[in-house]
Amino acid sequence: MVANALQREKTIEERVVEIIAEQLGVSQRTVNRNLWLGKDLGADSLEVMELAIELEEEFDIDEFSDDIIFDNDLTVRAIIDEIIRLTVL
Repeated sequence: MVANALQREKTIEERVVEIIAEQLGVSQRTVNRNLWLGKDLGADSLEVMELAIELEEEFDIDEFSDDIIFDNDLTVRAIIDEIIRLTVL
C-alpha cells in the first residue's frame, strides 16, 4: 500500500512537470520541484490561473485553494504537494 502511494506521488510529480512545461512553453528538463513559477519560470498571474484550471481538470480536483490559483510566487513543490494532499491523502 505504501509503495502504491509513493508510485502515485511520483506519477503526480511527473504529470505536473509535464503540464507546467507545456503551459509555460519551457522544457520539461528545466522544471524541477524547487523552481518558483514567477521568478524562475516567468509565469504571470493569468498563466498561473490557466495552469490551475488545467491541473484541476487533469487530477479531477474541485478547486485549488486561492493561495494556489492566484499566486505566481510559489514553487512547483507547493503545487505537487497540494495535488497530493487533495488526491492521495
